[in-house]
Amino acid sequence: MDASISIDRIREASKAIDPVFLHSPQFVSESLSAHLGVIPVLKVETINPIRSFKGRGTDYLLHHLAGDRGGIVCASAGNFGQGMAYACRKRERPLTVFAALSANPLKVERMRALGATVELRGADFDEAKEAAKRHAQENDELYVEDGLLGAIAEGAGTIAVELTQDPEPLDAVFVPLGNGSLVNGMGTWSKRFSPATRVVAVCAKTAPSMALSWKERKPIAASSETIADGIAVRVPVPEAVGIMAGTVDEVMLVSDEDMLGAMRLLIDHAGLVVEPSGAAGVAAMAQVADEWRGKRVAAVLTGGNLTQSQMRDWFF
Repeated sequence: MDASISIDRIREASKAIDPVFLHSPQFVSESLSAHLGVIPVLKVETINPIRSFKGRGTDYLLHHLAGDRGGIVCASAGNFGQGMAYACRKRERPLTVFAALSANPLKVERMRALGATVELRGADFDEAKEAAKRHAQENDELYVEDGLLGAIAEGAGTIAVELTQDPEPLDAVFVPLGNGSLVNGMGTWSKRFSPATRVVAVCAKTAPSMALSWKERKPIAASSETIADGIAVRVPVPEAVGIMAGTVDEVMLVSDEDMLGAMRLLIDHAGLVVEPSGAAGVAAMAQVADEWRGKRVAAVLTGGNLTQSQMRDWFF
């Protein structure tokens, strides 16, 4: 499998992915609308067995790998690893996930509970990724990289399929930007079936590598110091950067404080517990609410895996 993304395969994915991940809630929050002045459509990807959107892409990837029984290796900040673990357990495929020493302990615990072997290596995600690549090569196992394989983006693109089924068109969609699978999958579908919808990718201000890379049209490494581990990319995937030139209209930067504020908005106005990267789209939406006043704009709430200490520190 390669990095290319196909409309036909996104359509196939919308039927082939485990139903537990499909047709997630999407609704206008009237309370948040009154607060921001936009018409916010919240796409809630936290109500499933792994509490994140990652199950779409990982399940579709394993659907394509059917028949192979060999071991799989990946790196993850936690949500992608949970998606891989869920999909591999379902198909009885052995999985080893490499995560940073600083990885969210709840996500590590959940990956192990889902049957993955988890190895903690390196100071950040990209160091863990290098360790994963070495392990796969040394043990003759399949290395799977989020942001690189088209099937993962095609699975994530099913979110756009569901959003475009809404009879009222969107003026913009705000998408958290990590390794690029989500925005590239969604952008591929949106550009074909809802070309008037502006696709806005959102990075953490202190982890701007993907924003810089999109602007310069080439991979640019940068700091990844942010509380939003799901979008804390230090070294971009070149293939994902190349595809973004045709799928993304704008990249915004939001601060950790912006994301914390958005998390509190989602608690107060929608009763939703969302992790920092999952709230990045709402943080960006709030930042430009005056520009989009009265417009119908969507935000993908990509994950809701928070430890008790994080919830205590950030909400109370």
